[in-house]
Amino acid sequence: MTLSLDAEALVAQLREGVRGLLTPQTRLVGIWSGGAWLAQRLQADLGLPGQAGTVSSRMHRDDFGERGLAAGADATALPFAVDGADILLVDDVLYTGRTLRAVLNELYDYGRPARVRLAVLVDRGGRELPVAAAYAAATVALAPAQLLRLARDEAGHFSFDTVEDKA
Repeated sequence: MTLSLDAEALVAQLREGVRGLLTPQTRLVGIWSGGAWLAQRLQADLGLPGQAGTVSSRMHRDDFGERGLAAGADATALPFAVDGADILLVDDVLYTGRTLRAVLNELYDYGRPARVRLAVLVDRGGRELPVAAAYAAATVALAPAQLLRLARDEAGHFSFDTVEDKA
């Protein structure tokens, strides 16, 4: 099955959906890596002051023993105080909810936010945990063995790749 999604059109929909969720106190935080790219783009496109934060799931994943601690730039960076903050997490694909659970644990290592909501580019269903996005630009159905990956080219344009999970 070939799935064709226009990532740039979905980014435009996400931008409008996120606009409706913002308050003057809202801080954008992207989940590494696709969510971080999206949060950076939204921060700029919406003309929000400051920088979007980035949060990593790598230290709190339930499959840490299998994946290990991969080298890379996927570290948490939050350029604001988390205590009392209104945080809007941004991610590319919501699937089982396991990454979100790990990210929430990481976020609470930095403080206690007043509120945390989630906006995603694509919700593909298949939840293993009781989580939902406050906004999803699209909802799609994929076979469990298929992965949907957001890609970004040198010019900053987004596209999707659908690949088979080798696990």
